Amino acid sequence: MHKRISDEEKRLRSINAYVVLFVFFIMVSAGIICVMIYNILNAFGLMKHIEVVPMLMPLIMLCSCVIIGSILSAMLSGILLRPLNDLKEGLLRVSKGDFSVRLEENGNSELSHIQENFNIMVKELGNTELFRNDFINDFSHEFKTPMVSVYGFAKQLKKGGLTKEQEDEYIDIIINESQRLINMSSNILMLNKLENQEIITDKKEFSLDEELRRCVLQLQSQWGAKNQEVIPELCELNYYGNSEMLKQVWLNVIGNAIKYTQDGGTIEIRLDINPKNSNEIRVRVTDNGIGMDKATAERIFEKFYQGDSSHATGGNGLGLAMVKRIVELCGGRIRVKSELNKGTQFTVYLPVENKENEKEDKKKKSLNTVNTAGLK
Repeated sequence: MHKRISDEEKRLRSINAYVVLFVFFIMVSAGIICVMIYNILNAFGLMKHIEVVPMLMPLIMLCSCVIIGSILSAMLSGILLRPLNDLKEGLLRVSKGDFSVRLEENGNSELSHIQENFNIMVKELGNTELFRNDFINDFSHEFKTPMVSVYGFAKQLKKGGLTKEQEDEYIDIIINESQRLINMSSNILMLNKLENQEIITDKKEFSLDEELRRCVLQLQSQWGAKNQEVIPELCELNYYGNSEMLKQVWLNVIGNAIKYTQDGGTIEIRLDINPKNSNEIRVRVTDNGIGMDKATAERIFEKFYQGDSSHATGGNGLGLAMVKRIVELCGGRIRVKSELNKGTQFTVYLPVENKENEKEDKKKKSLNTVNTAGLK
């Protein structure tokens, strides 16, 4: 923080120095030109009558300096202030929603840093606007699809003339599509909450291997219906964190493995310490399902993105985005490896935490807060 403030002060002083030098240059240049003009006029004998009046000469020199200085300022400011005028015009265009504007970066001056930061800002705003539009379009599509189904089948039920089997089928579809809407709304609210959250509360020490077993049992109806084999290889490990939040990670990752693995497939769940880093816990969920190509794997954690464009497997493309955010809040990371028609592996790395580490982190944060307040 102190370094950042110091850099800003240096830049401000540099700009002030440029302004002072500019004014000094104009004054000196105006004085030199006035002296040159005086000498030229005096050489031709045109100053004899003026020198008769003692007070007239200083007044003429002063007026000449002002006029010449103004002309020089007008000429040079047009060149020197052009980048500032471009910046002003760029800000006006951005305020009207045009994020395609870019400023030409000139040299390595302080003004060029402003131009560079302006270009970075506009690029980020453009990305945010693009993301917002994509989010609205994707949400509208995902919301409209089940609503059309609910509306259509409810209308058929109202018309009547259906068999008992047809009525039951339509009612089941309405229930399933309504549940899909409820899940999507809940996931959006949860994801929005997580994105605005910076720290994890309600931490406690719990058995991570036992938590994973509970998640497997909770999903038993799904993998049991597909005659899949779930193989847990779990070391006994305790973890200090929010168990309910992490539960969403395991349910989503294991649920995806079940969803995208064929009947009779195999899903392996492994829990151990990362052999490359003893301060990390590693959870791997591996299946021999349909897998995905490289392009899909690169976008799998984006909101509303679904590799299955036909939507045959259900879902709304929010689960893995939520998983990624939770893992990041825990200070960890998630990786995916997949090969089309061969299977997928999700690996979650979580830092080993305990109460002592958390107290130390809080102490450091308090000291940083005090130092920041002192600087202000």
